[in-house]
Amino acid sequence: MLKQLTGVLLCMLLWNNTSLASDSASNSDLPLYSTVYDAKRDAFSDARAAIKLAGESNRNVLIEIGGDWCTWCHKIDAFLTANPDVYQALHNNFVLLKVNVSDENDNAKFMASFPKVLGYPHMYVATTEGKVILSKDTAEFLDQSGVEYSRQAWLSFIDTFKAANNQANLRQFELNKLNQRHTTTND
Repeated sequence: MLKQLTGVLLCMLLWNNTSLASDSASNSDLPLYSTVYDAKRDAFSDARAAIKLAGESNRNVLIEIGGDWCTWCHKIDAFLTANPDVYQALHNNFVLLKVNVSDENDNAKFMASFPKVLGYPHMYVATTEGKVILSKDTAEFLDQSGVEYSRQAWLSFIDTFKAANNQANLRQFELNKLNQRHTTTND
């Protein structure tokens, strides 16, 4: 009986490890534009490809603006590597598009269509129609120490801005833009 129970438990353990491994995406499964900042890449072409993939997979596009020079961009990558559940949730709900902004290529034409960036990395969420529904300073993902990213903040963000919530998020984004214009006009 003990031998049978041990065999069943061993099979369950092996099955769970195999299914977990197959559930988690690796960087090799992702398009190059999702894994690196590259000054030589065409941001417009990458954006079209990301929007197409997002449409095919019912996800939004998470546009991460930064570069290899950006310390906090590397901290995001390290955080996602150290938190595979957040990494998986992110890639299950978003197509990540990394856009390089550097002295070599500031991607000014691409960036001209987005709300102003105040610091790096900066993120935008776009729908499969290319509509921006969020402009986000990634400092909002930090925990209370201000030194580390927060799992809860990331998971909450992912849940709030997944494709299923686009209609409500787009309305909120438009309201926020109107409020900003109104506040700026009255100052």
